[in-house]
Amino acid sequence: MAEKSFKKEVETLRKGAGEIFHGEGILAVTKALLQCGVGYVGGYQGSPISHLMDVFADAEPLLEELGVYFENSASEAAAAAMLSASVYYPVRGAVTWKSTVGTNVASDALSNLASGGVTGGTLVIVGEDYGEGSSIMQERTHAFAMKSQIWMLDPRPNLESIVKSVELGFELSEASNTPVILQLRVRSCHLHGQFVAKDNQRPKVKLSDCLNDPKRDVSRIVLPPATFLHEKEKVESRLPKAIEFIKDHKINEILPGERADIGIIVQGGLFNNLNRSLVALGLSDNLGNVKVPIYVMNVAYPVIPDEVIEFCKDKKSVLMIEEAQPNYIEQNIGYLLHKNGVDCKLYGKNVLPEVGDYTIGVIKEGLVKFFEDMGENLSSEQKEIFTKKVSEEDNKQLLEQVPVRPAGFCTGCPERPIFAALKIVQEKLGQHHIAGDIGCHLFSILPPFNIGATTMGYGLGASSAAAFNLFNTPTQEGQKRPIAIMGDGGFWHNGLTSGIGNAVYNKFDGLIIIIDNFYAAATGGQDIPSSRAFNFLRTTNNPIIDAVKGVGVKYVKVIDRTYDVEKMVKELTKALTTKDKGPKIIIAQSECSLNKERRKKRIFKKRVEEGKRVENEKFGVDAKVCTGDHACMRLSGCPSLTLKYTDNPLREDPVAHIEQSCVACGNCGEVAEAAALCPAFYSAKVIRNAGFMEKIVYKFQYGIINFLQKRRASKQITV
Repeated sequence: MAEKSFKKEVETLRKGAGEIFHGEGILAVTKALLQCGVGYVGGYQGSPISHLMDVFADAEPLLEELGVYFENSASEAAAAAMLSASVYYPVRGAVTWKSTVGTNVASDALSNLASGGVTGGTLVIVGEDYGEGSSIMQERTHAFAMKSQIWMLDPRPNLESIVKSVELGFELSEASNTPVILQLRVRSCHLHGQFVAKDNQRPKVKLSDCLNDPKRDVSRIVLPPATFLHEKEKVESRLPKAIEFIKDHKINEILPGERADIGIIVQGGLFNNLNRSLVALGLSDNLGNVKVPIYVMNVAYPVIPDEVIEFCKDKKSVLMIEEAQPNYIEQNIGYLLHKNGVDCKLYGKNVLPEVGDYTIGVIKEGLVKFFEDMGENLSSEQKEIFTKKVSEEDNKQLLEQVPVRPAGFCTGCPERPIFAALKIVQEKLGQHHIAGDIGCHLFSILPPFNIGATTMGYGLGASSAAAFNLFNTPTQEGQKRPIAIMGDGGFWHNGLTSGIGNAVYNKFDGLIIIIDNFYAAATGGQDIPSSRAFNFLRTTNNPIIDAVKGVGVKYVKVIDRTYDVEKMVKELTKALTTKDKGPKIIIAQSECSLNKERRKKRIFKKRVEEGKRVENEKFGVDAKVCTGDHACMRLSGCPSLTLKYTDNPLREDPVAHIEQSCVACGNCGEVAEAAALCPAFYSAKVIRNAGFMEKIVYKFQYGIINFLQKRRASKQITV
């Protein structure tokens, strides 16, 4: 069950030639793939391209009509390996994943694909941004494209350019027998716009026909001596063909402007930010009618020498706007200008920041430095527009008004009690080395838990603790065991083999906690092999415990309700102190709260509309009973649990208070007294469409309580 259903939007994918398509960037990419006659699509979800997978999942009926195969791949490597279908057969294929992390996982398959080359067009759609828009280490897929000689498109952020890049990406791939990467930034994925649609196309070659007429060419198999010929072919054949295609189809754009002596070169994905900066200086308008010549590189790699030289040869100075490090494009252009004797001063990282996002404000400041260095006369008003910054005093006031709050688990998250229990255990047994993993559980490294020391990659939690395996060392009194954590998504992605299998093989004498929340929760709630829900397109309900035992684990405990903090503490303590050797695994199971609430709300709403009785539980805190020690917060961190001042003049400190967003998971009350329900917490039931007798009982109880409260109030002594 994905975070959002796209069934309504999917109907727009049926629009034909001449119709106007309105929608989001991701939906436009899906439509473009179908218009191009794609034969198969695969990938692994991750922001900002998770929705691309979700759209294809919801579009299954349409895909069946067109003869397109779609697969939720087990990992990015599995997705990349799918593209081998286009090595010998003229079938177009597309795969997608999140940024550098996905490319890293897929690197082996991609390298082999790039070496042997392809016959059918292959497109790798990478949802990647740099800096603030990225949730991973600050690296770029650009480096991988250069290393493996894979062409990389970085289109301007508008639907027409994006759709055109999908079409030309396939054609470029086929013309040069090379895979093509299409980089989509966060804004490109989520912006809205329109373009003129074309008819959807069935694949020109069916996958079934390929199976019935198999091909094989030993020169395309990545094995010496063919690999040495592949390298030669990349440089002497494929690269020239790619450059020729890019030039002939004018994929890169030159916006002429009015100036002849200066120019700007920019990555396509950064054009909108650049244009907004130029608008502020009066050098462009909102439609992109620039007054300064701009060379828009919709192809980030390869750099086209003839186009660069032609653009720069008559100019005194050119500014290269390339986000992130290393500045591959700037170095390449500098080399081309020097090699060809072009007397043009190249600006880049000398006026723009070495690292970080190139936001509109950052580009503004860079433009000011660029123009001032050339001796341009900027008006005082223009300088003020471009150089105005928030003062330190403004920043100070902002911090005082908006309190700093670290990212954390959602309200009712079933992972919160796991780390509360782990924190309680460490108070008794001492601090342990804890290796984290990618996923929601990584929030445990932040307050209030402060648990976890490392994270090495998706599903690599157990492997991250492998070096601390001391099973051969004589057990010493007080020797602590390492702890590793992974989620169910990471388990099926890479954790089963690299984590659990590796731990069994090497007799890892530590604890591995597998958090099973029934979904790939962090990427939008997509189903995985161990999901509980029925999925008519996929096989679900494959228990993690069966897979774990299947690779040889002997010590396995399942906790089917993570909110039972007392049980969690007991099992964690036992696993860390037992004399049993080998890997000890605890599978902590409870449904992701967000997905659970979405599912329950739909049922709740339907039953209310049908007039059926439904009840909803809420938690609260009795301000008169709460001691104000705030232990519940130190071991919870729930967004719905906050502070509230009372009217009692004798109590200066605030007490605990629960907001209406509470989902009544009960975690805060249980951990408040180290796994015993705090007496200050109470539970209340809200009943809709109550029965006749329930209403009578309620009125009777309310009447008695109201009478007692009034009598008590009348006896109070007024001072």
